[in-house]
Amino acid sequence: MPVGVVLQRKQGVTRWAKWAWKAVAVIPGAAQADWMVLREIGDTVEFHAATRPLELHGAECEAYMAGLAAKVPALYVVMRRSDDAQRPFDVLLVTASPFEAQDYTDNGEDIVEKVTMPDGIIGWVRDFTDRFFEEEVFIKRRRDKQRTDRVENGIGDKRIAQLTDVYRAPQRKGSAV
Repeated sequence: MPVGVVLQRKQGVTRWAKWAWKAVAVIPGAAQADWMVLREIGDTVEFHAATRPLELHGAECEAYMAGLAAKVPALYVVMRRSDDAQRPFDVLLVTASPFEAQDYTDNGEDIVEKVTMPDGIIGWVRDFTDRFFEEEVFIKRRRDKQRTDRVENGIGDKRIAQLTDVYRAPQRKGSAV
């Protein structure tokens, strides 16, 4: 499903940051856009920055269910800074998986913004998980009956004669044993 990403630019509150950017909404079924201005109110401007496909995969159903179980279900917008002043962020991805979003936060280069999931997308994701989720049956692993404590590993090379026990603490020459 194509999803448009709305980014908001506000006046920065410190002298070090001229602008503060935030992903504030998504537009389900949006057409392609390239930093189209949606609304201007004073210094605050909202842009339809990009449209990316929201893809659902059967292997991620458990993650989607965890996201839907949250107090406020959310989509995650993954962005990366660009060198272009007119387009300061490249929108890489939109995902419904909180686990995938967490993976993108680990690299330190990407910015992940949480955006409230619209009702239509909530229904679409819920229908997908209802259809494709398969709970994995827990199978307890059993130990094999082989005795591993009878093998003496680490004693040393059998070809070299040892005068003392290799596990005994070393002693100085001349001291009594």
